[in-house]
Amino acid sequence: MSALAQALAGYLTMRRALGCKPDKTERLLGHFITFVKDRGEDRLTTETALAWATQPAGAAAIWTSRRLAEVRLFARHLHVTDPATEVPPVDLLPGRTRRATPYLYAPREIADLMRATAILRGSHLQATYRTLIGLPAVTGMRIGEAIGLNTDDFAAVGGILTVRNGKFGNSRELPLNPTVVTALDTYLRRDDRPRQANLTVLLSNSTGKRLRYTIVQPTFSKLLRQCGIAPRSAACPPGSMMFGMVMPSTPSSTATGLASPGQARAAQTRWGAALRSCQPILAMSILPPLIGTCLPHPNCWGWPGAGSSVTLAVTHDRTCHDLAGLLHRPPGPSAPGQPE
Repeated sequence: MSALAQALAGYLTMRRALGCKPDKTERLLGHFITFVKDRGEDRLTTETALAWATQPAGAAAIWTSRRLAEVRLFARHLHVTDPATEVPPVDLLPGRTRRATPYLYAPREIADLMRATAILRGSHLQATYRTLIGLPAVTGMRIGEAIGLNTDDFAAVGGILTVRNGKFGNSRELPLNPTVVTALDTYLRRDDRPRQANLTVLLSNSTGKRLRYTIVQPTFSKLLRQCGIAPRSAACPPGSMMFGMVMPSTPSSTATGLASPGQARAAQTRWGAALRSCQPILAMSILPPLIGTCLPHPNCWGWPGAGSSVTLAVTHDRTCHDLAGLLHRPPGPSAPGQPE
């Protein structure tokens, strides 16, 4: 093993120890180390890094920038122990992505998508995709998290859905509205659900296996076409089926409840920044009032189509779940060092 290959192994070990998942980094830098070896070199240089990053010829700027960025981070790591290592300049191969404007799905469009599942083959698969569309809309979970759910992650008695090994390996519990609990329980009790003895998948396909993301995305695109949901502009296409988010309405003295105007503005700023940082998302364009210092939690929303639960009259019932009450308690005194 060459010195660079050994250094790469140590670099990846350090990244994993810090909680990162450098799978793509390992693949890209592995190719880079092979490229350096083929050139007969044993030290990282900017010229070699640039020659590798710009492959193949005519590649998109964002791709070449990403490749060079991986080498740059690795070079900084090596430079600490080997000052002769050249670190590619930050302004070399700049690549800026233009994020698409988030497409906010209206409640009517979400209901249309759920009805459009009738074009899919098999009643169980139709029910699975209706549930897959509804869950992100009412809980805000990522589509990959919904696909990864198992039956024991759903506690109907307590109204809790547990997301395990989510982003950055974290887990969390989502309190559910009673209408969501009913919808999930009904789905799991369907007569057409596959009955394998070892079936642990919550959202399964017709054969009882877990859904695959590579199948879900084109299926969702088919449903979009069936509903006639078209881009609102070139920069705002109906995005991939991702996750739900609430965009708060403009705070006012009548809508903020217990929150002060400053707290309401701060809450709106935080939610607005989160919205702008996302890829195209699946979101309910419901604008609920602020309560306390935070917005009504999406997990307290009713299942799409459950009467007034998906109208502008949505309110947060603090009695619907103890955890929800804890999450949305009235504001208390700020901690030392925190803004009022």
